[in-house]
Amino acid sequence: MFDLLLQSTPTSTLALLGFGFLIGLKHATEADHLAAVSTMVVERRSVWASALVGGLWGLGHTISLFAAGILVLILDFQISENTERWLEFAVGVMLILLGLNVLRKLISGGQMHFHSHEHGERLHAHPHVHDHAEAAHPEIAHAKGQSPKALLIGLVHGLAGSAGLMLVMIPTIPSKTVGLLYIVIFGIGSIGGMMLMSFLVGLPFHFTAFRFNRFNQILQFAAGAVSVALGLWIVYEKGFAEGLAV
Repeated sequence: MFDLLLQSTPTSTLALLGFGFLIGLKHATEADHLAAVSTMVVERRSVWASALVGGLWGLGHTISLFAAGILVLILDFQISENTERWLEFAVGVMLILLGLNVLRKLISGGQMHFHSHEHGERLHAHPHVHDHAEAAHPEIAHAKGQSPKALLIGLVHGLAGSAGLMLVMIPTIPSKTVGLLYIVIFGIGSIGGMMLMSFLVGLPFHFTAFRFNRFNQILQFAAGAVSVALGLWIVYEKGFAEGLAV
């Protein structure tokens, strides 16, 4: 059936879908996306866990974008400029909170905690940074680390920024089926792109966790500070410079 779809799909449509994939890859490199993911990656000392954070972000991003795409394509729902500003404003507030959470753990004297587990016959040790409350009960902190925070943050990001602008372009695609497929392909690109970026961002945290604890804390502080600064800029830009209508 997939072969039949390809045979009946004009070259221009395939080019459009390929363009959507590339735009999805590029979308993952936007500053607010990297800032949000970096605040979660600092809590992961495995680069593969860091990549998973990016994948969950991309999945949440795609889910919300696909849901909005259905509203736009089927119900002819239009996203107003003021609504877009509110969505971006919410992203700014979210970045501030994420950054402050990282800084809070550092200021409160977060402790480096190691736990070990086995992969077959090999024993691995992974460090985590916990604040005082988490250090007293690390098993709670580990369970919390598996929470869908990255997925939820991706859901918020999915309706703001250039993703929101992409939804404006979707109605110009003649076929609704192709329009929804475009969103899916865009989402796949953003998932892959964010997994790669999260992997790369996680590398310095991973390599400094064991032997360069002070430098590792500096990296964490930088990630939190950048997230707060970018969030404040977005809040100012969308809430004051452009002016939000209540």
